[in-house]
Amino acid sequence: MVRKFEFYFVAVLAILSGIVMIYISVMGPLLADKIQYKTSLSAIYQLQGQDIANIVFLAPLYIIAGVLMFCKKEIYKYLLILPPLSVIYYALSVAVGLEWSNQAYTGNSHEYFYYFLFLIVSSLVIMLYSLSLFSDNNLIQFKKKGLIIYTIIFAIFLLMFMRMWVVDINDVIKSGSSPAYDENPTVFWVIKSFDLGFVIPLGFISLYLLWTRADQAAGILFLFYGFFISMGVAVNAMGISMLINDDPQFDSSGLVIFICLLLIAAFGYLVILRKYLDSNKS
Repeated sequence: MVRKFEFYFVAVLAILSGIVMIYISVMGPLLADKIQYKTSLSAIYQLQGQDIANIVFLAPLYIIAGVLMFCKKEIYKYLLILPPLSVIYYALSVAVGLEWSNQAYTGNSHEYFYYFLFLIVSSLVIMLYSLSLFSDNNLIQFKKKGLIIYTIIFAIFLLMFMRMWVVDINDVIKSGSSPAYDENPTVFWVIKSFDLGFVIPLGFISLYLLWTRADQAAGILFLFYGFFISMGVAVNAMGISMLINDDPQFDSSGLVIFICLLLIAAFGYLVILRKYLDSNKS
């Protein structure tokens, strides 16, 4: 009875989360422009990209997964585990990072705080439930040569990503200024802290798990790679939005790195998924 309640509760929660994300995105600067964010024009361009990612990718993942749960289609779990971490990242970044008392920026995004809070809590519940759906002790094995190549490529791009942010931070430490920092210091530190303290370490942890515990941590690996994929879609949408709007802060080399990281993560997810499905057949 308890498990049945959990199942349908999470299904409803997933659908509601998708609807809330679509609502926030439609009300944002991309379409209705009813949510006025207290941030720079460059950040607004990035938020428009995030809104696109929410509408066409993240929210549909939640909604489709929830519907598939009601239809008792087991494929739902491979969709449900993709968005939670990236949605938490997004909601925290917007709720915390865009609240800055600079008189040059005005807005009403604080009035939508409970929507972002709902996404944080609902995604946390969905994440914990999703992890319970994957069994351990699967016969997941990778060819060592292929794993070595994949590890090296992924690690190189993670280090390139890390270098981008470290250079930005060092510029601020040395000179007290940088374009992104000057426009919005709060979101600068929020993003840098999340990426350097959370995203990049998860990337290296996922590589470690592939080598040491692939047969015991399938759920964690699906969660991590789902995060990299969904975050990658959002970040690249932000970069493309900056490019289209001729944002002077647009960095073409950064966009190339993020596109490569998305492709690497998607490839890793598909390989892990195939290995996991094959192990459950045997």
